Amino acid sequence: MEDIKKRIVQLTNILNKANYEYYNLDNPSITDQEYDKYLRELIDLEEKYPEYQDPNSPTKRVGGEAIDKFSKVRHSIPMISLANVFNEEEIRDFDQRIRNAHFKPEYVCELKIDGLSVSLHYEHGKLKFAATRGDGIIGEDITHNVKTIKTVPLDLGLDIDIEVRGEIYMNKATLEKLNREREKNGEVKLQNVRNAAAGSIRQLDPKVAQKRHLDTWIYHLPNPLDYGINTHYEALQYMHSLGFKVNPASKLVKNVEGILDFIKEYTDKRDDLPYEIDGIVIKVNDIKMQQELGSTVKYPRWATAYKFPAREVLTKLIDIKFTVGRTGQVTPNAVLEPAIVMGSTIRRATLHNEDYCVALDLRIGDIVAIKKAGDVIPEVVEAKTDRRIGTEKPFKMINNCPICGSVLVKKGNVDYFCVNDNCPRKNIEGLIHYASRNAMNIDGLGNEIIEDFYNEGFVRNIPDFYRLHEHKEDIIELEGYGQKKVGNLLLAIEESKNNSVERLIFGLGISGIGSKNAKLLAATFKDIDRLKVATYEELIAIKDIGDVLAQNIVLYFSDASNLELIETLKNMGVNMKYLGEEAKVNDNITDKKFVITGTISFMSREEIKTLIESFGGKCVDSVSKKTDVVIVGDAPGSKYTKAQELGITIWNEDKFKEIVDSL
Repeated sequence: MEDIKKRIVQLTNILNKANYEYYNLDNPSITDQEYDKYLRELIDLEEKYPEYQDPNSPTKRVGGEAIDKFSKVRHSIPMISLANVFNEEEIRDFDQRIRNAHFKPEYVCELKIDGLSVSLHYEHGKLKFAATRGDGIIGEDITHNVKTIKTVPLDLGLDIDIEVRGEIYMNKATLEKLNREREKNGEVKLQNVRNAAAGSIRQLDPKVAQKRHLDTWIYHLPNPLDYGINTHYEALQYMHSLGFKVNPASKLVKNVEGILDFIKEYTDKRDDLPYEIDGIVIKVNDIKMQQELGSTVKYPRWATAYKFPAREVLTKLIDIKFTVGRTGQVTPNAVLEPAIVMGSTIRRATLHNEDYCVALDLRIGDIVAIKKAGDVIPEVVEAKTDRRIGTEKPFKMINNCPICGSVLVKKGNVDYFCVNDNCPRKNIEGLIHYASRNAMNIDGLGNEIIEDFYNEGFVRNIPDFYRLHEHKEDIIELEGYGQKKVGNLLLAIEESKNNSVERLIFGLGISGIGSKNAKLLAATFKDIDRLKVATYEELIAIKDIGDVLAQNIVLYFSDASNLELIETLKNMGVNMKYLGEEAKVNDNITDKKFVITGTISFMSREEIKTLIESFGGKCVDSVSKKTDVVIVGDAPGSKYTKAQELGITIWNEDKFKEIVDSL
């Protein structure tokens, strides 16, 4: 029991320190994910062992205190924070608790803005003062800085006394611009929009805050019944009518399914918003129902906040394994204790190269921070050296290829390669080619996935693709693979059997035969059985098939192992006939890379992607110099700004509709 008491004290100290750093210094030393984990552990322990509860436990406090350089303000109605939920099960539990109290609730879903809470007080319609949340009872008077925010009305034009609450925030583009200026001036960059907004609003000189171009969203009326308002949704509309900036993304939903649909919608839209959100707030709509449900010491029972899965989390580095890429480059990869990053369970992450591991001073056994680079590829970004206990093993680069055992050769300054021409990496290259878009077009079989499957022993030759279902359970256990993803991949492999034969011809990798000539051969001979017995004379008579290509084709089909491969694929059900497939081509789309940002009124994002891909274009997630076109709809995000800075072609909705109508 003494260990339990010590752990409660330890967790209390960790959380109190984190609260002070977060609310008072705007410089947290632990992540939100860690904070949530520690808080949940403390709540569980206090419930099991109430005799060890501290009256001033962080589970009983909102966090933060008014700092001395601002005068203090007492909130007439406490500004309590919201409890968090992290998944569908916990959202359903929240709803069920309310229904168990014999209520039938409707909910309002709102975006959880990543900023700083604020309370605005008006007397006779004029702004009297603005205050931070502070500890929920006592806040800081920040009126002098709030007056610099253009979206905060100073005079409502009505003789009304009212308090409204919301969030002060900084747009993504504003932070990017501010950090460019700070970098030029040799100043430290601001970490994120939340810290930037909080630091700006706490400036003693309002001129500094004014230059930061802060903004607000107002989302709460503490005493709506005093104004004859009976629902939260009506309160939002009322505050908007008074001139406050209220987020139009708020939505009234009937049940949990509506909540989940809203979360899905804004999980997809999140990165395209011009401001950061870190979750979705869910509130009971009926005000009297809210009052009957009441609150705990810390949280209202009628509202909760769904937190998006963390983009960066901490976990343990169990081992470092080395893989060989299709060029022979040898890459270290982290084997991790499973951790959820942005909704995916991560068990492995890239470590790039030897220099990267040395620069991070990585050691097996370290607690490390991981994130998804570009929200896609997991990578280790930091070793928590202060967490070491002395048993960690330093990183050491290998000297021999992990596949063929050949001595590695360092090329350039950082990368090691296997230079053995007989190394199985050539098999990997052939497999990658077979599954590629212009060949069998197996959706979901990217280069890295094929390399992983090769290194795991699942796929060593082309027919193994069609045996991959035998390893389904093993694949699900790999980092980044779930039941649905693996199911979709196996379905795509099965569907590839129905391709027209020109894709197979190209995928076989006959020397010199590209996708265009593969289609020409398929259209000429109609099926592979006729092609494999074609003579040199027959081949050279075909336009665009010259002497070298004709010899290469004859040579390929004279090899018994190649004929055996084709027969094996035929027996597996792979189509061997030409189906007359005609590729669609459009100069505006074919072979170009597109980024979509904002909302297009006449097509969904998935419909746009399908259209672009049907004409041989490609949709990518981020804007770079290699992007050809950015399609911009309503409420575009920072991708639009970056496209303008890089001078990339931009299609607004009218231009895009013009292109679509011409297809």
